[in-house]
Amino acid sequence: MAAAFVAVALGAFLGGRASVGRARAAPSGGPERAEAPSPTPSSTEPPGASVVEGDGTLDLGITEPNPAFLVPGGPRAFARWRPALTQRIRPAYYRLVVEWDKLARPDGTGFDVAQPTTGCLRDVRPCAPYRGLRAQFAALKRAQEAAPGRFQPMVVFTYTPAALAARPHGCERARTAPRSRPPRPDAIGMYRATVRAVLAEARAQGVDVRYWSPWNEPNHPYFSSPQRTRCTGAAPSAAVRPYVRLARAMQAELDAAPGEQQLVLGETAAFTTRRANATTVQELIAGLPRGLVCRSPVYGQHAYLGGKDPVGAVARALRRFHCPRTPQIWITETGADVGRSDERSACLDVHRRLVRWYRDPRVTAAFQYTLRQDDRFPTGLVATSLARAFPTLGEWEAWGARRDAQSPPPRPACG
Repeated sequence: MAAAFVAVALGAFLGGRASVGRARAAPSGGPERAEAPSPTPSSTEPPGASVVEGDGTLDLGITEPNPAFLVPGGPRAFARWRPALTQRIRPAYYRLVVEWDKLARPDGTGFDVAQPTTGCLRDVRPCAPYRGLRAQFAALKRAQEAAPGRFQPMVVFTYTPAALAARPHGCERARTAPRSRPPRPDAIGMYRATVRAVLAEARAQGVDVRYWSPWNEPNHPYFSSPQRTRCTGAAPSAAVRPYVRLARAMQAELDAAPGEQQLVLGETAAFTTRRANATTVQELIAGLPRGLVCRSPVYGQHAYLGGKDPVGAVARALRRFHCPRTPQIWITETGADVGRSDERSACLDVHRRLVRWYRDPRVTAAFQYTLRQDDRFPTGLVATSLARAFPTLGEWEAWGARRDAQSPPPRPACG
């Protein structure tokens, strides 16, 4: 949902297509990101970074909540960019974020899969209204029918209904909202009921959702607070135990449901150095039960341009479990800050990083966040007004034009 980057918004507080059944490759949020820090762009790959050369594979994914970009019938401004997504980028995966607190009452009851949504970007026009998860799943079904094998959904949950949130404790930022705290232990039953409701709606719409992730950025204070028991990086993480509780609850629901659902662990922000108000990816992974890690085919990691590539740290932490098969790494959120740097340079940064991940056998998919630019989190491919595209759109289209995930990287398409 949000990237792990040090930004002004954090101030001194933070002072961050292939199937998994194949032997080599496998394949947070909604439109409101007002709380999210913006990434800091970088014009070059971090020095000293190493890449393990592999045989080369990289599937594409995207997070984009508005179904008007997927199916005909919406406003003209949205229809203009539909072919870019459905015919040129043609993502293997479509990441769908369930903002729990928006779809349920504060006590978690009344979960509404058809909750009306304005389809604006907060209050920014143009808008394309839709009816919540019901419309999103229906659009995904039509997109899958038009492009078989594409648009496989991955569902991730975030934000706790206020009355279910854990009490304030530990090291918290000022004005932390209840939605940013994880569910209390006695609210896990309501979380499981919500997972069942989403599973049921997907089945009702004829959508097979194979990939499920318990929580968005559990190591980030905007999504799971507090992160530490005391305000020092040396203090124990307070985020691991609540996340494990959610992961176990989701795994139990997936096991009980018909079908072949698989747990995607992580969805972590790219913190790799200890700090007072975040948990490193290494700490969170180290605290996971081996049974969950070794059952999961995939670990989701966020990695925006402008920071060090976290793949090495994630891979090393996962290898310590000595699983029969180490989970693959999907970069489930990435993008370049086209709002704070030269647009062509940002596009070239994206090209270099996608090539890097293509060559790294530990990484098998990269998900762009998002198609439409969020003016408060400027990593999209087309402007918030939908009036024009950024050069990065052409780059993602070039990658989408490859025959399959193993096809060589395209030449830079940044204009």
